[in-house]
Amino acid sequence: MRQELTKKRLQELITELGQRARGPGKVYLVGGASALLEGWRDSTIDLDLKLDPEPAGVFEAIRIIKEKFQVNIELAAPDQFLPPLPGWQDRSIFIERCGSIDFFHYDFYSQALAKIERSHNKDLLDVRQMLATGLVVPDVLIELFARIKDDLIRFPALEAKSLENKLKEILGKSS
Repeated sequence: MRQELTKKRLQELITELGQRARGPGKVYLVGGASALLEGWRDSTIDLDLKLDPEPAGVFEAIRIIKEKFQVNIELAAPDQFLPPLPGWQDRSIFIERCGSIDFFHYDFYSQALAKIERSHNKDLLDVRQMLATGLVVPDVLIELFARIKDDLIRFPALEAKSLENKLKEILGKSS
């Protein structure tokens, strides 16, 4: 049975992943992991990651760590569900280096937009925290959405107008 991931366990997991991987790379934390490290949640049920570039030996390390920590680890990031926001890598916030791996929060604007699209209660609470702490500025989020809006056609499950309405609703903007 998988165990919930707490901030302490996440920090231990990051350290171990950095020690076990055999080469340099970047690991972007997404969703609940960012919420844990920022202090918005006490736990999360899984760890979502994006590897770019992929560190050598990272999948072997993940297999070992999944069992050791009894945690679910998924390769999942906003750019799998939405067009990538321009400049997402530059906006991703450095967390720490462990071994030869640099760990980052995946761009909070991308995370916010993906969470707004999904609109689960926990996701919307996370977005409100991003806004309250200034990690996401409403006008910048609207501008970034406008830059990818035409590319949403490449994601048939998404309806651009629906996402735009959800975005405006959470930001308190009228149409």
